[in-house]
Amino acid sequence: MSEFSDLIARAVNPSMTREARESVYGVVKEAVQRLQTRDGLAADDPRIALQQHLVEETIRDVEADIARFVSLEKLERAHAAQVADEAARNR
Repeated sequence: MSEFSDLIARAVNPSMTREARESVYGVVKEAVQRLQTRDGLAADDPRIALQQHLVEETIRDVEADIARFVSLEKLERAHAAQVADEAARNR
């Protein structure tokens, strides 16, 4: 499943809007459904529920990583501004 997570993580990036990322996630979900159909899985097959759960969990993990990345960027910018402000005051 880590290859799948890597694939999704590479398909989205923090600069994308939430709507654009949701579009990618929709394509991923459709692809998984097509694979399930191709594999002949019945609608009540427990593997379908498991796979859907894993897809949702992966999307949640990717979104958490993006949120963490964006937060760290904001903190770094705020820190740089604070350092620059202190340097300007000490001149």
